Amino acid sequence: MAGEFMMDADEGMRRFFSQIADEMITLFGIDRAEAVARLNEAWGSLTFDPYPDLVCHESAEYWAYGMYYGDVPYWDEQADRSEWQVGPLPPADSPAWTLPRSG
Repeated sequence: MAGEFMMDADEGMRRFFSQIADEMITLFGIDRAEAVARLNEAWGSLTFDPYPDLVCHESAEYWAYGMYYGDVPYWDEQADRSEWQVGPLPPADSPAWTLPRSG
């Protein structure tokens, strides 16, 4: 593991992961520690091909919604998300938390 992300990936993919985290921060008002932990929980054990890996076929915004809500019933940028349930956080003692939590 190098830096905040646990995934085995090149620098280009790490930049893509960072873009996903940035989207979660902007869209959902969470801090970077939570955004990174959600990514690490979902993908931390995976190995990615050099940028652009197949996951880059979808936008960072697309992945941000999936990481935050877990189950995205229907992908549409204009979808009514008022009844969507936020996915659970990784456990407090999980190695997914590579950054200090705020608050």
